[in-house]
Amino acid sequence: MTAPRARTVHLVTALVTTFALVLQTVLVVRGSSVLDETRVPPLGERLAHLVAYFTIQANILVAVTSWQLVRDPARDGRWWRPVRLAAIVGITVTGLVHFVLLRPLLHLEGASYLCDKLLHMVVPVLAVGAWLLVGPRPRAGWSVAWTALTWPILWLVVILAQGAVTGWYPYPFLDVDAKGAGTVVATCIGITVLFIAISALAVWLDRRMRPEPVRVAAPDPTPTVATAE
Repeated sequence: MTAPRARTVHLVTALVTTFALVLQTVLVVRGSSVLDETRVPPLGERLAHLVAYFTIQANILVAVTSWQLVRDPARDGRWWRPVRLAAIVGITVTGLVHFVLLRPLLHLEGASYLCDKLLHMVVPVLAVGAWLLVGPRPRAGWSVAWTALTWPILWLVVILAQGAVTGWYPYPFLDVDAKGAGTVVATCIGITVLFIAISALAVWLDRRMRPEPVRVAAPDPTPTVATAE
């Protein structure tokens, strides 16, 4: 696919992701709650909790990298590569974990329902679809994949550490007090394996699918001179 068409694909992803993030922020500011319905914390605490959710961080990475690709569909760079891969792998895990572990727990209505579906289902489909369709690639390798895994590992360590101090966890399956340390450790190991598996699949696909976007050769600026027969 050519760069102009790739730019359109990334634009759709960027717009939808940005809208979902803004909507979720508005709901949080207004006091809406997603997983913790027992109380409405103060605004500062609500905003801090918002950015602590892995879902929000993954969507932010998708939004940032998608907007960058709108500007340059063939963007590349040493540090950009793991950030982009982290966005794709992170949003994929977000969708899968939500569908398996969180979806049965949620009973949302109205704007909260819409926002939940956008962040956990629509954006993952758009982001992964855009990556498969227009890349950019090749961009991934094993060193890139291991660097990209730094983010979710650090996120998990920080969340468990602050949860031990504050008692607040963004997701029920990480709540050591409620689930028990053994269950939480087993869940974390399972999700880590999922991250590694999806990262490996992404690297494998990146190396085997054709390069995208397609570079169109510029026309030769040298004027042609007609010669008489």
